[in-house]
Amino acid sequence: MTETASAPATAAFPDTRPPGCPFDPAAEYRELRESAPVSRVSCPVGVDAWLVTRYEDVRSVLADPRLNSRAASPSNHVNTEADLDAPANPGSILHHDGPEHSRLRRLLTPEFTVKRIQAMRPYIAELVDQHLDAMLEGTEADLYHDFGLPIPSLVICELLGVPYADREMFQAASGVLLKVDITQEQRLAASGQIQGYMAQLVMAKLANPTDEDLLGRLIQRANASGTPLTVEELVTLGISLLIAGHETTANMIALSAAALLQHPDRLAELRADPSIAPAAVEEMLRYLSVVQFGVFRRVVEDLPVGNVVFKEGEFVIAALSSGNRQESVFDRPDEIDFSRNASAHLTFGYGAHQCLGQQLARVELQEVFARLYTRIPTLRLGIPFEKIEFKHDALVYGVRSLPVTWDTQA
Repeated sequence: MTETASAPATAAFPDTRPPGCPFDPAAEYRELRESAPVSRVSCPVGVDAWLVTRYEDVRSVLADPRLNSRAASPSNHVNTEADLDAPANPGSILHHDGPEHSRLRRLLTPEFTVKRIQAMRPYIAELVDQHLDAMLEGTEADLYHDFGLPIPSLVICELLGVPYADREMFQAASGVLLKVDITQEQRLAASGQIQGYMAQLVMAKLANPTDEDLLGRLIQRANASGTPLTVEELVTLGISLLIAGHETTANMIALSAAALLQHPDRLAELRADPSIAPAAVEEMLRYLSVVQFGVFRRVVEDLPVGNVVFKEGEFVIAALSSGNRQESVFDRPDEIDFSRNASAHLTFGYGAHQCLGQQLARVELQEVFARLYTRIPTLRLGIPFEKIEFKHDALVYGVRSLPVTWDTQA
């Protein structure tokens, strides 16, 4: 017998990590997966939603076209100031579905093929080595600001054709836009700043489109398709790629380091055999699930999930971190195990909106994992673990800084 979609809210959305281990998702997820895998929760944004916590259900709802992504942005259920009925901005690949989403994704896909990203691997490896060389001139650094953040920022700037010298502005604006507890005024100010910057860049590219960078190639590809992209579309696409291209990977680099330094056996394993870096990256992506609040969707057509029916107009949250810790899919899921095949994790999402830049993120992380811990074998925290400040208030989980130190190299 199915329940109706009008079932009352039973609990607040679980957004608090358990004390003791900042790498584990909210403790409620384990119980929900076992007793109420599809449950009603009240969200900070002021609406009730269905919370889906099992791996199979998360994949199912993310792949179902009866769920709409317009209200996603990317976890609007935890944003108290979000307008869930706001129209999707032209060019916002996160907020469009169906043919419009397909059109935008088709224009971008050639930039993120495995072949094209693999061709960037030597450049990325050199970048990692250059930053390690600079770090090794001393014996301490902030692994987030001096290493984790610059590498993906340089890569996405090079790819897009964005001057790296402008990084302080767009990194600061990105940091504001990805925070949960900001006012609408702060959001509009940060959004206006980065939009104005990208608009100038796009206008320059439109005046002289070349095939030297992604924005130039995107303009040429859209023109050739017979449906040129508007300035507004190009600005929105450029901002989306710029933010997504550095925030997630930068946080993964530093957060992974914090976690591995707390698991010396796994770190020793990686140091002893850097060839396991690809498997280690997949496992850390699964274990850490940096998109910490999941993915928000609106139901546009009734659909059954588990023993309930989602009704048109209702909201759904797909809890990626919960699916990544499901015992029946990943044995001993709360442990880091580089020998497991973790590649089916949900960290990049699933379905039509699965992360377009996942291959780029993988290559960046693989090159970091293969080099950082072998080139600095005595790497250790520069402050007590308890002093690390984690980003509990950000859509992308990570650390605000990660002071590290090491012995002088022989």
